[in-house]
Amino acid sequence: MNEFEHLVTRLNARCESHPFHVGWYLRDLRTGLHAGRNAAVVVPAASTRKVAILMAAMRAVHRGDLDLEAPVTVDERWLVSDSGVFQYFRPGFTITVHDVLLMMIIVSDNACTGIVCDLIGLDAVNALSRDVGMTNTVHREAVPQYTIMSRVADGSAVMSDLPGTVNETTPADMGRLLEAILRCEADASFAETMGVSPRLGWLALEMMSRQRLRARLPFLLPGDTRVAHKTGTSGTTYNDVGIVYRDGAPRFVLAVYTFQVPAILPDGRAAPGTTSLLIGGLARDCWDSLT
Repeated sequence: MNEFEHLVTRLNARCESHPFHVGWYLRDLRTGLHAGRNAAVVVPAASTRKVAILMAAMRAVHRGDLDLEAPVTVDERWLVSDSGVFQYFRPGFTITVHDVLLMMIIVSDNACTGIVCDLIGLDAVNALSRDVGMTNTVHREAVPQYTIMSRVADGSAVMSDLPGTVNETTPADMGRLLEAILRCEADASFAETMGVSPRLGWLALEMMSRQRLRARLPFLLPGDTRVAHKTGTSGTTYNDVGIVYRDGAPRFVLAVYTFQVPAILPDGRAAPGTTSLLIGGLARDCWDSLT
């Protein structure tokens, strides 16, 4: 058994110790080797879907249909979600399209997500996903309209994330998207086939590298590690997908999805901390083995 196979065994063993669904996809960017667990199983995408929205917006910029410096007024119709920070702002303020995209990624602001989807349309996001080869991904809603199913002991809501009713993807699909963005940054010909430019590929990765929600993939990595990633949380789902860098170069792609995670696990631990430790542990295993 080679080192990569040993790593896969360790990753699976870490997953098997948890009483909920875990799916992951890994690619070693130095050797090209890849592996996965439940990597083709469709799960709620939650806010990891915003990576595809970001790249669909970059396509619109490249075509000249969207201007990164154009002003956008954030009005009341988008201030309806509990994700991000603009929900706490008074409506009517103005920011640029660039900053709308940035806030959609780095604090997962759903007011910004709604604005971007309004500007470019969900059809454009689904088209981008198809062109990348994300055959098991579907974007159904601009801003998810969750239904409260139950409440846990502290009174917080547990939202519905029933398959077939929400935005969905797979770990392998998200891995393909991340790999395509990397290739867009490095290969002008490929970028053109994807409808963007190397500069826009670079900008997408730069935005993802500024992520403020760092309690999953980067959780157990050295503090200065560059991780271009996007988290996602909804209902019983806790996800993170990204590219981990070492010495200035992308080293591996890792997409992790958990589903049907109990609010409180049998050992008494809460879902957010448990999934952070799991996803952070998977990333740390990859870091130790591959770097």
